[in-house]
Amino acid sequence: MRPGGHEDPGPPRAPRPHAEGHGPVRYGPPAPDDGLPVLPELVGVLAAAAHRGGGEPVGGGPELLEAGCGYWARRGLATAPEHVVAAPGAPAVLLALTAALGGDVLVPRPCAAWWAPYARLLGRPVFHVATPAECGGVPDPYALLETVRRVRAEGGDPRLLVLSVADDPTATVAPPEVLHETIEAAAGEGLQLVSDETWRDTVHDPHDTVLLSPAEMWPDRVTVVTDLAGALLPPGWPAALARFPVGPSGDGLRARVLDVLTALGARVAGPVAAAAAYALAEPEPVTERIAATVRLHARVADAAHRAVVAAGALALPPRAGRHLYADLGPLKSGLAAHGVTDAQELEDFLSARLGMPAPGGHRFGDELGALRVRLSTGALLGGSDADRTECLRSPAPLELPHLHRSLITLRSVLDGLRDDAQRWEPPR
Repeated sequence: MRPGGHEDPGPPRAPRPHAEGHGPVRYGPPAPDDGLPVLPELVGVLAAAAHRGGGEPVGGGPELLEAGCGYWARRGLATAPEHVVAAPGAPAVLLALTAALGGDVLVPRPCAAWWAPYARLLGRPVFHVATPAECGGVPDPYALLETVRRVRAEGGDPRLLVLSVADDPTATVAPPEVLHETIEAAAGEGLQLVSDETWRDTVHDPHDTVLLSPAEMWPDRVTVVTDLAGALLPPGWPAALARFPVGPSGDGLRARVLDVLTALGARVAGPVAAAAAYALAEPEPVTERIAATVRLHARVADAAHRAVVAAGALALPPRAGRHLYADLGPLKSGLAAHGVTDAQELEDFLSARLGMPAPGGHRFGDELGALRVRLSTGALLGGSDADRTECLRSPAPLELPHLHRSLITLRSVLDGLRDDAQRWEPPR
C-alpha cells in the first residue's frame, strides 16, 4: 500500500498488442509434440509406400483396420474391423461423430483445444462442465448431472459427452472410481460418450497409474477415438482410429460417420496408412522408442512441475503426455506488475519470456480471467535434432547443457514472478 492507504497499482500497464495470432480457432494451439526426430524405421516404411499415390478407402483399408484391432485387443478391448473407422486425424473423426449424433455437446473444463470448435462449426452448443479436484479430462459427476438438467430445462438437447482419461491439457489420468461415477451419471442421462484416448500410451508410470477405458465400463455407448500422433506417429502424418460399440446402435453410428467422412473426402494417405499399420502392430523399434520418449518427457515434466510449485503456483502432478497445466493465480500481483491480468496476456508474456509457445487456459475452455497456462515439455529439449536426440539417449537428460538451460530459464521466470508477487503484496 502507498502512504495514505491507497493501493499501489504498480508499474504502468503496457498497451495490449493487437496480434492476429489471438484468434481462438485458426490460431489454437496444436497438441504437444514430442520434439523428437521421426523414428528411422517409420521413415523407411513410409518411403517404401511412397508409390501409393491414392488414398485409403474412406474409413480405412483392411491392413490398417486389422492393425487397429490388434492394438485395441492388446489393451483389453476385443475389436473387429467392421467396428473400426480410420480417418486423417482425430479432428475429422470428432467432426463426423458430432454431425452424426446431433444435439448439444458436453465437455470438461478445461478440455483439449480442438474439441469445441468442431461442434460450433456445426452450429451445436457446447457446455463446459467442471472437473473434480483430483484430475482433469472427466467431468465431476454431480456437476454433469446439474448441467444436463439445466440445459434440458432451458430447452437444450444434450446428447454427446466428450472426455479423456489421459488428458490434454491437464496431463492427469482419471482414477477408475471417479471415471465410474461419471459414466454412471452419463448413462443415467442417456448420453453418448466419445473417449479421446490419444494419450493413453504416454502414461509416465504404468505400474503406479491405473488407466481404464470408458469402453470397458460401458461398452454399449462409448466410441473410442485415438489419434496416432499421441505416441505412434509424428503429427505431420495424420491418422486416427475410432472404435464403435458392438450392436445395432454402434453399427448405425459407424455408417453415419462414414457418410460424413465420405462427404468430406477424409481419407488417410496411402503411405501414411502403411506407416500407421506398422506402428499399430507395435514392433520392437516402435515400443522401444515409445518407452524412451515417455521416460524422457516424464522426467522433464516432473522438473517443470517442481519449478512451478516452488514458485508458489499450482499444478496437478503430470501423469501422462508431454505437458503440464499450471495455475499462476497465486502470482497474480506479480503478473499484474507486468500488465498481465488475464490468460491471453499470460500467454503473450510467458511465450515471450520462455521463448516457446505457452497457450493460455482460455484456449482450453477455461475462463479468460483465470491465469492458467499449458507448458509443453517438447519445447524444452533443445533447438536441433541433435540436441533432442541426445536428450532421448542420455541416461541423465536433465544434466545436458541445453535442457538444463531451458529448465533454468523456466525456473528463473517463475521465481521472478514469485518475487514480484511478494514485493507487491500488501503488508499484513
